[in-house]
Amino acid sequence: MFAIYNNGSVGFRSTVDNLYELKNTEAPNRVSLKPDDDDLFQEYMSGKSKKNNNQALDAYKKMANIDTSEQIFHVEDIMTKDVTTIDSTFKIAQAYELLKDTKISQIPVLDKEKNILGLINKKMILNLIMEDVNEIRIVLNKILNDLYFDEVLTTDPITDIRRVAKVMIDFKLDAIPVVNNKDELVGIVSKSDIIKAVSKLPKLQLWS
Repeated sequence: MFAIYNNGSVGFRSTVDNLYELKNTEAPNRVSLKPDDDDLFQEYMSGKSKKNNNQALDAYKKMANIDTSEQIFHVEDIMTKDVTTIDSTFKIAQAYELLKDTKISQIPVLDKEKNILGLINKKMILNLIMEDVNEIRIVLNKILNDLYFDEVLTTDPITDIRRVAKVMIDFKLDAIPVVNNKDELVGIVSKSDIIKAVSKLPKLQLWS
């Protein structure tokens, strides 16, 4: 399951097929579920019943075109859980210092409810400076909450890693934030996380 956040609001939440349709990008092979399979998958997603988890997992495998005898690896198995974030009440200058100190490419910006407003990186900061190069100090003192962020594509913790890997390649993303069903940021999965998973998990085959 994937979602798109736009300055804290969810504008899209659906399957990978619908994501590709929304973005007019070539989708992976479409699959259809029988009504009972779909019910099981939704039950698995909601986590309301542990009794039918095995059945629900099989339903998920069918939807993802995966052999039911094959082990599934979810995003939560490989994601980075200790995510560096920044509060939207901070200044651009503070975001820049955090990016520099942590040596990471981008940082999720969260509002007071801990919802994702957007991602900030050095390129975005540079673009803001270039738009008003004569007032650099004023730009750097702007509050993150006053900025307009590009939409953010997220995934949930139990999405199949292979779906996420394809989306990252097709949409040219270096990382995807991981958000639970309460819209809370619980992790982030990057290209390096996937590469590490492929090298360490012998049963993980991204393109099988």
